[in-house]
Amino acid sequence: MAKNENLHKAKKAKADEFYTQLSDIENECKHYKEHFKGKTILCNCDDPRVSNFFFYFSQNFEYLGLKKLIATCYKSRDINLFSEGKAEKAVYIVYEGDKNGNHKVDDSELDIKELQHDGDFRSDECKELLKQADIVVTNPPFSLFREYVAQLIEYDKKFLIIGHQNAIKYKEIFRLLKENKIWLGYGFKGGAGHFISKYQDIATAGDHREGMIRVSGVTWFTNLEHDKRHEKLILYKEYNPEENPEEYPKYDNYDAIEVSKTKDIPMDYDGVMGVPVTFMDKFNPEQFEIIGMAEDNGKGLSGAEAEWDGLNPHAIINGKAMYKRIFIRKK
Repeated sequence: MAKNENLHKAKKAKADEFYTQLSDIENECKHYKEHFKGKTILCNCDDPRVSNFFFYFSQNFEYLGLKKLIATCYKSRDINLFSEGKAEKAVYIVYEGDKNGNHKVDDSELDIKELQHDGDFRSDECKELLKQADIVVTNPPFSLFREYVAQLIEYDKKFLIIGHQNAIKYKEIFRLLKENKIWLGYGFKGGAGHFISKYQDIATAGDHREGMIRVSGVTWFTNLEHDKRHEKLILYKEYNPEENPEEYPKYDNYDAIEVSKTKDIPMDYDGVMGVPVTFMDKFNPEQFEIIGMAEDNGKGLSGAEAEWDGLNPHAIINGKAMYKRIFIRKK
């Protein structure tokens, strides 16, 4: 199994703006074409000179029927992983499509303007650019994911962004998922992505790619509708505690049963079930209701219908603490 040691190092250094492969952007964005038509797209964590997000939307501007494309460049710093451009000033670039009919993105068609500050998405001038956008598409810094999503929600923006699966467990993000305000996209093949990086890739030989770092558990977060989230999960297992009491044990401290694998959700159980975080990739809001989550910081996000005894916020079975569990119930 590949390790994420370099990811943790990058997060500690706040230098976690890994560049996304064009193929991964294409594979996800192809499912949202109808959402992009006539819209202004903002890529506000991207240096357009090397960003594949800017490349994808500029090259497919007419095909997608875009209105405008805006990308912001963060000012180069020594700590920044991606300083190929050596930008001494932060800039933003506006592209409004092919003007001369040569079907290319020419320099003369790019409106490049300097920013007064460093291009941080939290700055006032970048917020003004955010106000112009209809949809934000980018790979924001994982270390600032909570703050980044909070800003998108505050400004009521549609978005398609990359984040780590661990973000599902953040109380701020989980609450949005539970309230059906955001959801997961189609995702990365195998639940892992290779990102262009200057960190050494320590992935196993079969997964190693020169000049890239493999990060497991990455996914797409969005509030754009897509077909996958309405696909019904086929259930085939039966709940039979008399014949097989060990298959779906009850928690010591929550009024719910343990389902350790999403595929094993019983088709004939109507009570509350604890499922792994990876369930969210299969979550269909017409098929399931999210009750809450076994909270590991004592905040008690368990929900009244998965009653918590107040002693240990982890889900416990026979005295053993389980990994994070989300509580669901079939509709």
